[in-house]
Amino acid sequence: MSVLVKLVFDPTQMPVGGVAGEAPVAPGRLTPAALRARFAQTLPWDPEFSEESLAVRGQVLRRAAVLVPLVMRPEGVTVLLTRRTEHLSSHAGQISFPGGGAEELDSSPIETALRETEEEIGLHRRHVEIIGVLPDHTTISAYRVTPVVALVEPPFEISADPNEVAEVFEVPLAFLMDGLNHQRRTLELPQTQGRRSFYAMPYEQFFIWGATAAMLRNLFHFLRA
Repeated sequence: MSVLVKLVFDPTQMPVGGVAGEAPVAPGRLTPAALRARFAQTLPWDPEFSEESLAVRGQVLRRAAVLVPLVMRPEGVTVLLTRRTEHLSSHAGQISFPGGGAEELDSSPIETALRETEEEIGLHRRHVEIIGVLPDHTTISAYRVTPVVALVEPPFEISADPNEVAEVFEVPLAFLMDGLNHQRRTLELPQTQGRRSFYAMPYEQFFIWGATAAMLRNLFHFLRA
């Protein structure tokens, strides 16, 4: 899925300017039952603005969707993520949700997310319970990405496409839903293009940042509402 420009810098080397610092989402809101209930509610909340949308203002945006898979583990819900292979022309080595561009026969963003997830990591839709969607995220490469949130019931088989996915792993949802783990970083763009600020959520050896971190931030705000 091509939703970001090819990296010409190492985001892990950008200095940490601070942390978002909000209190974590209460554990009682992170259970499967509570997550289902939250997405069934209509409550006011404010999605976070993405700087990337300014860079593509006026452009025709291509449609895409990703699955935000929340795995129902006995020890607590986790978020399933992928690390892309290093040889790809875009997103090489980056952490992402499974997903990709919409195709003509896709009936909805949900269908796009399910189809792309099956193609990328072999997660069959019979294990997936769609519970809602988050606001679209606009990327600097002119994609409008719909995050489709789902509960995933183990046990399930994973068969990653080796051409796209180097690794599939899980991160505790509680870790990602804690503002103290949301770092603010800033990079200087080349050729007087200004600055770009982004969130990063490093976890063990994985550096979660960019569009993936931005969508997780909106899930964080949504669950705190």
